[in-house]
Amino acid sequence: MSAYRRHTGSFRSAILALALLAASGSSARAELTIDITRGNIEPMPIAITRLVGEGDEGRLGQEIARVVSADLQRSGLFRPIDQRAFIQKPEAMKVRPRFGDWRQINAQALVNGLIEREADGRVKVTFRLWDVFAERQLTGFIYRSVRTSWRRIAHKIADDIYKRITGELGYFDTRIVYIAESGPADRRVKRLAIMDQDGANHAFLTNGRDLVLTPRFSPTAQEITYLSYFHDQPRVYILNIDTGQQEVVGDFPNMTFAPRFSPDGNRVIMSLATDGNSDLYTMDLRTREFRRLTENPAIDTSPSYSPDGGQIAFNSDRGGSQQIYVMDADSKKVRRISFGAGRYATPVWSPRGDLIAFTKMHKGQFYIGVMDPDGKRERLLTSGFLVEGPTWAPNGRVLLFFRQSPGVGSEEGETRLYSIDLTGYNERLMVTPIDASDPAWSPLIP
Repeated sequence: MSAYRRHTGSFRSAILALALLAASGSSARAELTIDITRGNIEPMPIAITRLVGEGDEGRLGQEIARVVSADLQRSGLFRPIDQRAFIQKPEAMKVRPRFGDWRQINAQALVNGLIEREADGRVKVTFRLWDVFAERQLTGFIYRSVRTSWRRIAHKIADDIYKRITGELGYFDTRIVYIAESGPADRRVKRLAIMDQDGANHAFLTNGRDLVLTPRFSPTAQEITYLSYFHDQPRVYILNIDTGQQEVVGDFPNMTFAPRFSPDGNRVIMSLATDGNSDLYTMDLRTREFRRLTENPAIDTSPSYSPDGGQIAFNSDRGGSQQIYVMDADSKKVRRISFGAGRYATPVWSPRGDLIAFTKMHKGQFYIGVMDPDGKRERLLTSGFLVEGPTWAPNGRVLLFFRQSPGVGSEEGETRLYSIDLTGYNERLMVTPIDASDPAWSPLIP
């Protein structure tokens, strides 16, 4: 059993949800929304009260409110108001809030709720989201689950609020897997690590005896595929997070880039070198049969499926320099899509299918950027001494990547994870216990 399972319990903790009907209001005020496609957005002031409950449930209700506030604040779209500024007490909002009290502290949105312990030991969490100026309820849900899943309930509430205000799916009930790095440059220890998207429930999944690289989530968010050097030979594993069961996919001495899952989870795609030449292959996980996708004397690597599985983005030097290409999965027709200055690498298709993220290298500087699948509208979001390894949040609106700072002398610089949204204005450090690289963001947890 993995350390992660021992620490957090079942990966698929059952959380039951029941929607509360939104109360209609008489105001004709425009809908309370945030347009997340704009540039630098002024965060929306939102009041998030502690969930009202008795004893231990009341204390847990405060913790849930804290996690919801932190999730929304990190998105860069919301500005939670300090609870010390609240005029109306949470216990007083039995039916409807006194909206005038919340307008006085400039809250545009308000969240309140209850937490109760049920006879079977589970907790029942009720929350409501209100439009303060229109004086009406926007959404509300009841969640029931085991007490140990309270953080997941908080993330789901944050997702509900994010979705109702922005019109886009949230990304808070997710996890991050990455490579944790420690030790001197000539004896670097690399371990597989996992955590919630807010850094909580951190755990190491491997012990560091064998080098591990390039972890990737399956579409179900339940499995991870990664590359490990077992006796100095590359070996691909699939790890079930829920059970801790580990399966060897195979030994690949000629692998040049570790596999990613296909959208249906039945195949992995990878780059393998034969006689010094790297091409793309898929492997059926049920039959272990290989299928060769490219036959070119150039180096083809870093493949990534489109969400519908119909296309594959990859980088290749077949045109004389490292660029991004897109291939039709069936016809194998290939077209180049990157034409800017510099070299392009690590293309990753957005879960929405509308963008491809990439790493760019130009004049000694690294960049993280996005472009349309046809190569148009290239935008560079951030840059640095070394920024690399973009991975998408499941809503396709936020990217995670790693940044390495310049080293001093023979020492390597610090390597950390950062997130940035598509506007390029909200870049944030993701705190990890030690150096971190090569992240992968899970889909929303079922």
